[in-house]
Amino acid sequence: MNKVQLSQDENLSFKISHQLLPQDNQRLDLYFSIPVEMGISPSTLEEESYFHSSIKSHCAYYSDQLHLPLVRSRFISQTKGEQRDYRLNLNLFSYQIRIALDADIKQTLKIKEPELFYQQALELAEQSAALLKKLRRYTPPDKKLSSYFENADNYLSWHVEQSFLKLLAKGPGSSGQTEAREQLLALCRSESSYRNKNQYNSQITLEDPNRITNKMRLLQRLIEYGVVFKKDTRSLDTNLKRLVRGSVTAVVMAFVMMLVLNARSSFAEVTLALVALLGVIYGLREIFKDDLTQLIWRKIQRGRPKWQHVFTNSVSQNRIANETLWLEYINNRDLPNEVDKLFQKRRQQNKQAARLLHFRSDFKVVAKEFLPGYDEIKQEIFFNLTPFVRFLKKGAGRLYSLDGVKVTNQSVERRYQINMVLMQGGKSELHLQRYKITLNRSAIINIEALGGTEKTPKVETVEKQQTTPAQAPAAKAEKSA
Repeated sequence: MNKVQLSQDENLSFKISHQLLPQDNQRLDLYFSIPVEMGISPSTLEEESYFHSSIKSHCAYYSDQLHLPLVRSRFISQTKGEQRDYRLNLNLFSYQIRIALDADIKQTLKIKEPELFYQQALELAEQSAALLKKLRRYTPPDKKLSSYFENADNYLSWHVEQSFLKLLAKGPGSSGQTEAREQLLALCRSESSYRNKNQYNSQITLEDPNRITNKMRLLQRLIEYGVVFKKDTRSLDTNLKRLVRGSVTAVVMAFVMMLVLNARSSFAEVTLALVALLGVIYGLREIFKDDLTQLIWRKIQRGRPKWQHVFTNSVSQNRIANETLWLEYINNRDLPNEVDKLFQKRRQQNKQAARLLHFRSDFKVVAKEFLPGYDEIKQEIFFNLTPFVRFLKKGAGRLYSLDGVKVTNQSVERRYQINMVLMQGGKSELHLQRYKITLNRSAIINIEALGGTEKTPKVETVEKQQTTPAQAPAAKAEKSA
């Protein structure tokens, strides 16, 4: 079982990612413990509203061989394979370059020593230039295919330039590394000159940062065609909700008609009193019908899946995977014992009144095999916490301190903590991890992984118990290792 990875995405969002094999399945449960003082409840943040606005799923082909080039590099030649496959192979090649470059840039920025930093940056620049050269080696003569090549070439050239400019801007000081820095700048100038030579972008677009950035975002989505799976979201309880609403209306209307007939028989003719009584009866019908429908619906819906994502290949339209999703507020008694134990490990001062929100995802890969060179797909789930901070207070005041005989003060901000437990797997193999998310009104300050537990399959336990005396030393040595 591949363990999921949780990381911060943007200021107020984080993502959960994991890889899956053909015909694989994965279950993820997230339990949010949200302090009551944050003002989050079913009346202020409905589950359906939060799901559609702030929870996004993304699924695409994945290869961990980022520096092999690139599983599809030999297919981007027009002379190999059919022309209808050219766009897909080109997109897979371009997408893999972007993923590899982003990963390497992120790792390089973690290096703080200037000498090691620029050494790694130069190696990365050399690899990037080689990959771009390989891409441009197979320029299609067919005009129908040349537009696909120009879009990919334009975007990758721009993305490489922006990546290395970012690397130089955020990297350590360049004292003593003038030559290395100049080589990196030469690559950026070369790519800029290449795009101008091929007239990929108009002068008006180049002079407007917003236009050039938005154009490149569009080109990025174009090269994801066939690589990132098309997602279709379906509601699983629409017909059931209609049935509940219709049944409650039928029962209420039958009761109201009985009252109306009894009231009509009590009056010999239409009077003001009869009209007033009928008005009261129909008014009560409107009040109790909606309340009763909502009450019954929440009881029926509790614990049931609400949505389903269907992921399909954009080119072949073949179904790749299904994802079934739950999202609901729960009570403390609904927490699994393992999750409750992790929540109880918090310090006493952190055990404040909280609202529990449960998210569940059952992901099943239905495809028996993927494209050549790809053994896995990668799924990412993005959670935006912006709705959580909507009711938070601005600022927090000032902190005063005494410095000798002088009183000083400094501004402080109000921060909040959301405890979350991530549970992966089923009864046979279970992995749990607790996270503490610290945030304010504008950003997530920190995501800290705390104590976790792991439950292994029962079969493995039985095998360990049946270890023979001759195998005991080896087993003991393996355990110590």
